Amino acid sequence: MKFVRTDAGRLTLALALTVLVALSPQLAIAASGEGAPKSDTEILFVIHNAWMLFATSLVFLMHLGFAVLESGLTRAKNTVNILVKNVSIVAIGILTYAAVGFNLMYPGEAYKGALFGFAGFWIGTDAAGLTAAYNPGYTYWTDFIFQAMFAATAATIVSGAVAERIKLQSFLLFSTIYVAICYPIVGMWHWGGGWLAARGFHDFAGSTIVHSVGGWAALAGVIMLGARHGKYVGDQIRPIMGHNLPLAALGAFLLWFGWFGFNGGSVLSAEPGAISLVFVTTTLGASAGVVGALATSWSIQKKPDLSMILNGALAGLVGVTAGADLFTPLYACVAGVIAGVIVVLSVIAIDRLKLDDPVGAISVHLVCGIWGTLAVGLFVPEKSLLTQFTGVALTMAFCLPSSLLIFFIIKKTIGLRVSREEELVGLDVSEHGQEAYAGFQIFTTH
Repeated sequence: MKFVRTDAGRLTLALALTVLVALSPQLAIAASGEGAPKSDTEILFVIHNAWMLFATSLVFLMHLGFAVLESGLTRAKNTVNILVKNVSIVAIGILTYAAVGFNLMYPGEAYKGALFGFAGFWIGTDAAGLTAAYNPGYTYWTDFIFQAMFAATAATIVSGAVAERIKLQSFLLFSTIYVAICYPIVGMWHWGGGWLAARGFHDFAGSTIVHSVGGWAALAGVIMLGARHGKYVGDQIRPIMGHNLPLAALGAFLLWFGWFGFNGGSVLSAEPGAISLVFVTTTLGASAGVVGALATSWSIQKKPDLSMILNGALAGLVGVTAGADLFTPLYACVAGVIAGVIVVLSVIAIDRLKLDDPVGAISVHLVCGIWGTLAVGLFVPEKSLLTQFTGVALTMAFCLPSSLLIFFIIKKTIGLRVSREEELVGLDVSEHGQEAYAGFQIFTTH
């Protein structure tokens, strides 16, 4: 077959085989054989569980998207450092979420409507693993691993904003504390049945609970670190270009693809109607975000900027994430296109404020996360704009001071930023003694 001889064909075939291999054990049990489910309820349980595990795999793939997007939008001399951070974040996020985060986020019915709760250290359930914490449609272990992927994502957002000048050990220490404590506390307020949930706040898949939580930390990190050398000279803003835009484009598409698991999995079941709607609103939001960013960038900068367009896709995704289950297709387009416009204006404004964010993470995840959360109150009649705003404000009041405090303590103890010489040589050589590209090394003044 000619199709499988192409790179695209091989990739499609590999993905299809991966899905079949992942689902085949449970589907085989559901179909026939000894130990097969005896009722429709048991069959549905297997189907729901299989979908949630596949969605988890898609969210895991998003970490590859973050890694290559950040690598492409930064300089070649810092590529190894970017990749080490993104690999480490996944591991740290999962381990800390297992140790304390999951039970902070889902402490149990005794803490319903509260601001804080804790069900104890480490994860565990019955021998069969069939007792779910809050979602009886699938196993406890599936519940944990799906939520753990979200926790790791919150820290990944910070990585791009502080790229090219933060010490590796300092970043990893911050990520450990933030993912273990701050993220699950905010998550408990809504998804864990806490204070915000009791007041009718709605954030379907995390415009606030994931993206703005990471965005507030990113803003704190940028403030505490300062700009990269040579970025701002007097009143001038000097662009520092990324080294590989094809890599950045690949990252954006991987994130878009993974978002089907991020939002689709947040249905918390394999219910066909709900998943289909979420897939449609997610895709329309991203597409509208591209168009909004393309038009705005072309209008303001006189030429369409690829990095702005890529961030437009991500902005549209973040913009519909809070309401992907409630938006009509039309409102998903409206939320996405506004997010695409906002992200371009925000990147420009943040640069003028001399807040150096190499990949636009603050604009995409924080600014558009706020917009997406408020859009639910604007576009969904049964939801309150005031309640949505309250959730945004409470998240800011907790996450921004907490992030600033953690960064401040790290700065005063082990230090936060690499030296000027290390930054100019590049973090690959100074922090890792490696180069991402054989024989490549560059010394610059910025």
